[in-house]
Amino acid sequence: MTDSIRIARDASLQSRNTFGVAATAPVLVEVSDASALPALFADPEFGDRLALVLGGGSNLLFAGNPDGVVLALTGKRVAHLDEATTNGHTIVRADAGVEWHDFVMRTLRHGFAGLENLALIPGTVGAAPIQNIGAYGAEVREFIHAVDAFEPATGQMHRFDADGCAFAYRDSLFKQQPDRYIVTAVEFALPRAPALKLDYAGIREELAHMGVASPTPLHVADAVIAIRRRKLPDPAVVGNAGSFFKNPIVPAVQAEALKAQHEALPLFRGSSEATRKLSAAWLIDQCGWKGHRDGDAGVAASHALVLVNHGQATGAQLLALARRIAASVQERFGVAIEPEPRVIGAAW
Repeated sequence: MTDSIRIARDASLQSRNTFGVAATAPVLVEVSDASALPALFADPEFGDRLALVLGGGSNLLFAGNPDGVVLALTGKRVAHLDEATTNGHTIVRADAGVEWHDFVMRTLRHGFAGLENLALIPGTVGAAPIQNIGAYGAEVREFIHAVDAFEPATGQMHRFDADGCAFAYRDSLFKQQPDRYIVTAVEFALPRAPALKLDYAGIREELAHMGVASPTPLHVADAVIAIRRRKLPDPAVVGNAGSFFKNPIVPAVQAEALKAQHEALPLFRGSSEATRKLSAAWLIDQCGWKGHRDGDAGVAASHALVLVNHGQATGAQLLALARRIAASVQERFGVAIEPEPRVIGAAW
């Protein structure tokens, strides 16, 4: 093994997931340089036992312990490839282990636009394309130039352009095949000339409250940060993984029928004119779950999409609550909702 690999056994993962639930990895391997991965996976003690690749732990629910090796990529390199431009965009490359919000703010301070609506999302750069993270009218796929990934089964490094990542709403090739690839670095194509997205979830109103008449991307990021801090609990204060449920996408005919029965139901265009995206938060709120609490497992009082750990909740207790919420939405509205986080140690 090389100096870029650190190994710990029976390692606590409680501080490595934003729910703050107790979990233990039989083996935790930290790798600071992705070039060490082929040698690591050539060793059967590690390569044949991979159970999970862990980023910032913000998109996970440990309903049980992982049953093998947990891998964490800790590389923090960021490079502005000024000589590499495409369609007026500059390519910025970041290791998978870079903290996402820090990366967003760094790009904005350097004069690049695009990621401002995605500020303050917890997690790492490596997790961003897996989930195709999105918020306030933007998705990360809009700015991804390429994703580098390691394939443990073959020992090969691969490079995927944006089309090759098979992005969809909160989905990607890497999420569809979670055990096949390990994202090692991401390249973003970021414009210097911003095309600001302001018509979503109160951004214009927040900018007006800030006294900003001619916003820059940094102003938009500040507005998004302020809104998120008001609406979403801080994981450092109360354990949570942000929005727990994905907004369901249903046929337009079904959506319009629901709208006829529930006039206040928010509707958005889905992946095509034939589909509509529903607000999972609205559906859950209508079922009376906002602020609900079962022991230390609960739903945030400020946002119906956010499950919270008030202190000592187990992952199994949070999962049981999530299943009850989903069942109630299905019963009342005939709509299935699914979790955004990956559930470890149990099936959804």
